[in-house]
Amino acid sequence: MTDGEQTGPGGRHEVDLVLVGAGPVGLYGAYYAGVRGLRVALVDSLPEPGGQVTAMYPEKPIYDIAGFPSVRGRELVDNLVEQADRYGPLYLLGRQATKLERLPGGDGPDRFRLTASDGTVVDCGAVVVTGGIGTFTPRPLPAGEDFLGRGLSYFVPSLADFTGSDVVVVGGGDSACDWVLALKPVARSVTLVHRRTAFRAHAATVDAVRACGATVLTDAQVTGIAGNGTIERVEVTGKNQDRVVLPAQRVVAALGFLADLGPMREWGFDLHDNRHLVVDSRMATDMAGVYAAGDISQYPGKVRLISVGFGEVATAVNNAAVHLDPGASLFPGHSTDEAPPRTATVAAA
Repeated sequence: MTDGEQTGPGGRHEVDLVLVGAGPVGLYGAYYAGVRGLRVALVDSLPEPGGQVTAMYPEKPIYDIAGFPSVRGRELVDNLVEQADRYGPLYLLGRQATKLERLPGGDGPDRFRLTASDGTVVDCGAVVVTGGIGTFTPRPLPAGEDFLGRGLSYFVPSLADFTGSDVVVVGGGDSACDWVLALKPVARSVTLVHRRTAFRAHAATVDAVRACGATVLTDAQVTGIAGNGTIERVEVTGKNQDRVVLPAQRVVAALGFLADLGPMREWGFDLHDNRHLVVDSRMATDMAGVYAAGDISQYPGKVRLISVGFGEVATAVNNAAVHLDPGASLFPGHSTDEAPPRTATVAAA
């Protein structure tokens, strides 16, 4: 986490631009807001920057970031924070953006007032929504909920915590397979349990899982987890009701997650499928002065990748800068012309 001044919940702030969402796309947007000389605040319900990457995939290698053949999620977020902190953004973390109001601007453009779940209020001239998929909740593993935090987890914050353990990974998507590949070098054993024969993960990733030495059980489900305080064994039942009991100290349930726009759904945006904000080529929503970028945005031909989101948020921020100052150039200039750095501020939740 970035260093900076700590302020309590329920404060009032005034900035040029608010970024709703402090994931990778929001962090890159904070950097570009700094390039434009804008004072920016990032609001996020999670207690740390990085969004889903920090919460779910900090140890996973990411391969589609330009200039990085491979970069761990944690390293990517750390680099983005360092890049953004050059311009001193205000971090309002651990609080959800709940209300957005338009304030009449009198002789000038209208402004906005954003209220967070803890009572924090931020007045600004423009908003860029970079909230990814909104708030997300892991899909539960019914057989193991009693062991959540006692061996059962939905994410892998640190591979070191699994060193020397017998691990069962549950799921058939890319996340499950990626965790198998990441855990195999450090765990004593890794078993992947998937309820179907076919995998949702990329074929090459599934092939890598089968070749890495992990045990793969398909057409099977985890039907029981047992142990004295912490996990000691896992029961797996196949489609023919044949059962096997595996020694295990850790279970990773990579079953996907449920996403929810939450209060943003009531802000008056034009929504696509009731989950994405419709934007034009400027990344502008149908609400003047409000833009969206990253996975939460929608337009014809949309591709949901981090690399695409970086370009979208640069477009959104530069158009927001023109909204704030109609006489400003849309082109931000070159990075060699950047303004001098400021100090980042972290407002305590």
